[in-house]
Amino acid sequence: MATVVLASALARWVDSAQPTSLQFEAVTLSELLDALFVACPKLRGYVVDEHGCVRHHVTLFVDGRVIGDKKDLSQPLRPSAEVYIMQALSGG
Repeated sequence: MATVVLASALARWVDSAQPTSLQFEAVTLSELLDALFVACPKLRGYVVDEHGCVRHHVTLFVDGRVIGDKKDLSQPLRPSAEVYIMQALSGG
């Protein structure tokens, strides 16, 4: 099963009873995100836009590598993949 790990800053979008690390069966990143959004529906609008693209302020890492194309989520996943979802931070 692939594991999704949510940064602590995303906890406000997840019910308090749910862990910030969840596991799902998925072959692609898109399938994994769909499963995550079924489990945590409030998270969808924060992570992806109305076109299904990852929002500018969110960064996804698959097995330690940042995804380069936030529009193409068809990337295949290993069965034991680790996907981290983080809020991109900026400031001065």
